[in-house]
Amino acid sequence: MSQTDTPDTSLDKKKRGFFQTLEIDLRLLGMVGAFVILCVGFDIATGGRFLTPRNIFNLTIQTVSVAIMATGMVFVIVTRHIDLSVGALLATCSAIMAMMQTQLLPHWLGLGFDNALTPWITILVGVIAGTTIGAFHGFLVGYLTIPAFIVTLGGLLVWRNVAWYLTSGKTIGPLDPTFQKFGGINGTLGASGSWIVGVIATAAALFGLYNARRNKVKHGFAVKPLWAEFALAGIAATAILGFVATLNAYDVPTRKLQRMFEASGEVMPEGFTQAYGIPISVLVLVAIAIGMTIVAQRTRLGRYIFATGGNPDAAELSGINTRLLTVKIFALMGALCALSAVVASARLTNHSNDIGTLDELRVIAAAVIGGTALAGGVGTIHGAILGALIMQSLQSGMAMVGVDAPLQNIVVGAVLVLAVLIDIIYRKRTGAA
Repeated sequence: MSQTDTPDTSLDKKKRGFFQTLEIDLRLLGMVGAFVILCVGFDIATGGRFLTPRNIFNLTIQTVSVAIMATGMVFVIVTRHIDLSVGALLATCSAIMAMMQTQLLPHWLGLGFDNALTPWITILVGVIAGTTIGAFHGFLVGYLTIPAFIVTLGGLLVWRNVAWYLTSGKTIGPLDPTFQKFGGINGTLGASGSWIVGVIATAAALFGLYNARRNKVKHGFAVKPLWAEFALAGIAATAILGFVATLNAYDVPTRKLQRMFEASGEVMPEGFTQAYGIPISVLVLVAIAIGMTIVAQRTRLGRYIFATGGNPDAAELSGINTRLLTVKIFALMGALCALSAVVASARLTNHSNDIGTLDELRVIAAAVIGGTALAGGVGTIHGAILGALIMQSLQSGMAMVGVDAPLQNIVVGAVLVLAVLIDIIYRKRTGAA
């Protein structure tokens, strides 16, 4: 190497920007930037109504259902498959759980809404049903080698109408009060509980950063400068605690508080207020996101999933049972559809005939916008969740501005195509697979 080469190398190191030093993924950074621009734009267009605590709370609970399924769609797409049946499967699981708690459990076991077992038996049955249907899809794809597109397209038609027949096309409700707590609006932690969770989450995030640095030092890997570590810690703490503060700023309506006091035979004190805080459904999403991330990054199943997506032939030759893996992935997708059905039906307080309609579009779009490559092998759980939040913000903002529903779907479809185009361009420029 000539002497003139050395200054160029050190110059390149000096030119490393702020975000490169922080080691933040540029794709993720771009998504966050797009989300911020979207929110600010809609806030201006709605006269400051979009970024109010009330709308942020509603936006959060509306995102959860799609985000839960998007985490599973990442694994499906990473392995070069697709699942078009998620919305219909959600509807079937919702119908099964609605019939369980309103018809079957009261008549068969004598368990009504006043029984503590009702919601948990209902959820268990729903998850078993979703997992079984998903595994059946995976069997057809993996062992009978029917293309996933065809299997799940058929599933979209089949399970949407199975849900209709289970309920005779009727709206089933109201649902069990404890079950409704998973929907968000009827189940929150309140101000104190939310701050406790926020502090715990902040401490966990800071410990995660500290532990990651310690492991790098222990094994002799290069680490970020201390200022970069503190900057990341500050960003994480501000994001978590700021989110908690925003949700705590949304108070329960006075009339609803009065009804609550009246139901308990008490009189509401003058000037009494109560914050909603973090919805329980958000905690469910966080738990699922953590679990799915651990599966993706820390388990043999996760390594097999990404290895198969990267090169299916090589994965099979290396001893991975790709057929069984396909069954597991679709079974997991089915279980997540069932959990999403819990959140969606609990938020509505009933099962409706159109629940989950077009969710397959939103879920696939969330995964793709979040950076999951349709060519397989690449995808992240946090990216899919951010993609779901962007999709829901786009729809919510358009609704608040007054855009008609058909035009909203046109925009969502165009955004999906644009996201795929951007992904293709990005991979060509970076040389990614």
